Amino acid sequence: MRYVRYENNHSISSIILNRPDRYNALNKEMLEELLEVVEAIEKNTDNIVLIFGEGNAFCAGGDIAMMKDFDNQEFFDSVMETIAAIVRKLYMMPKLVVSAIQGSAAGLGLSLALTADYVVAHHEAKLGMLFNGVGLAPDGGGHFWAEQRLGTQRAKQFIWGNPRQVTGLEANTLGLVDVVTEEEVRTAAEKLCQMLLASPTIAMLKTKMTYHKRHLDTLNYYLEIEQRNQWELRNTEDHQEGVHAFLEKRKPVFKGK
Repeated sequence: MRYVRYENNHSISSIILNRPDRYNALNKEMLEELLEVVEAIEKNTDNIVLIFGEGNAFCAGGDIAMMKDFDNQEFFDSVMETIAAIVRKLYMMPKLVVSAIQGSAAGLGLSLALTADYVVAHHEAKLGMLFNGVGLAPDGGGHFWAEQRLGTQRAKQFIWGNPRQVTGLEANTLGLVDVVTEEEVRTAAEKLCQMLLASPTIAMLKTKMTYHKRHLDTLNYYLEIEQRNQWELRNTEDHQEGVHAFLEKRKPVFKGK
């Protein structure tokens, strides 16, 4: 595979986002590779899944360049359905899932990280939804993960908080991440994985599935609404301005249109 690596070692399956030159931004091909890897891991006998990014970032979100093709509804629907399948499978994964955030986890990248049962972040990592910056609302279940971890009121304000990102330390205080570390984040996450392997994982998974099966309909509701939101927002003046401002490396001027 070109953009996603898959390794398994001693009952741990590792998903490595491997587009470091673009801060692991997710394009259509990378999303399709990621779904293929997740489906393979879903069927194996490992007990733990570890997700991390190669290079200086976990994931900078959806690739802005991909958005130029979003006027094609078939293309748009294919991308959004792939995203939904990935996060749904990770949420219902019959294994314990750990994500390790270094550098930036933004937009769809943060949604992906928050699918995990344990989110580990370097204390200087930067986390933010940042969809507001391009005139969009979260996707990848971003509304669901934020509400689960922050509650509705704080979730709204976190989602609207562009351009500010929070550090790993701040995210831990908010409850957005579970473990914060000053050591190399993959090392810290691997230590956690080893601790989990020595735990009664079957019993832990019973608890996970008790909660997750109960909330799956809610996640599906959010995924459906998010797809509809993005399709409607793609033609707004604010979205066009946000994309142009991003590409031109300037501050956007929004008009609420």
